[in-house]
Amino acid sequence: MPRKFFKRYMPTAERVRGVRALSLFGDMLFHPALWDLNRRSAAGGVAVGLFCGLIPGPLQMLGAGIAALLFRVNLPVSLLATLYTNPLTIVPLYFVAYKIGAFVMGAAGGKEVEPPPEFVVSQPMASAEAFGAWALELGAPLVLGVFLLACMLSAAGYLLVRVGWSLYLRYALTQRRKARSRPVDR
Repeated sequence: MPRKFFKRYMPTAERVRGVRALSLFGDMLFHPALWDLNRRSAAGGVAVGLFCGLIPGPLQMLGAGIAALLFRVNLPVSLLATLYTNPLTIVPLYFVAYKIGAFVMGAAGGKEVEPPPEFVVSQPMASAEAFGAWALELGAPLVLGVFLLACMLSAAGYLLVRVGWSLYLRYALTQRRKARSRPVDR
């Protein structure tokens, strides 16, 4: 089921090859491992996407694409997995990352963290600048925490996909064995 479900919605390498703007990457973008959908490539794609999802700014998908090329994991899965971060989730994720970094650095009892700035819909650029300034004030604990949180999310995503895929395969195998052992009514 996972493979059939995802293959229905994933673009094929041939379809992507037709996009002229991507021709500057040459043949490296069309390596078979980047488009193959199996346990290893899907789990690796999720891990890469979850790790790169915490990259600040609009560089998440670029980072996921480059990492997918380097590690030869499924490219569409890695790009999709970065979408867990958005304007609603990034602030709580960075707050958790700061707490992790402060805990690891031993600064948990240090100064109190100011709450993140409000997001004003009518002024998105000003809100983004205010968030950036707030994040810069957090400093080293935030940087370390983002890296550690990205590693934890990446490892958890990899393991969940591998275990989930294996459980599904075992379930499908037992269903197939049951279907074969049933007598056929004629």
